Amino acid sequence: MNDLALRLFNFGVKVLQLLKKIKYSEVNKVIINQLTKSSTSSGANYEESQAASSKADFINKVNISLKEMRESNYWLRMIKAVEIAPLEETNFLINESEELKKILGKIVSKSKLK
Repeated sequence: MNDLALRLFNFGVKVLQLLKKIKYSEVNKVIINQLTKSSTSSGANYEESQAASSKADFINKVNISLKEMRESNYWLRMIKAVEIAPLEETNFLINESEELKKILGKIVSKSKLK
């Protein structure tokens, strides 16, 4: 597993750990479900990109990973705004998602240039 794959995996794990701390409600259920999907999907799509059948397939999978990370960042900011999870952990994950967005975006843009 390369460094980015491991970082994405760890991001997904940390998000799931954070979500377990959120009190259940109908409103929170939506946030939890959406963030569960996007935070784990980003890493899964990056993993798929590592076995891409073509350059176009690679770019597509990394681009999906980027989109899922953007969505994760959105839901984490929503959690922060409505104050339903520990602030320190939420801020850490917001910052991590922003860094991961930059890395994934750079991979997509550089791959398109080659």
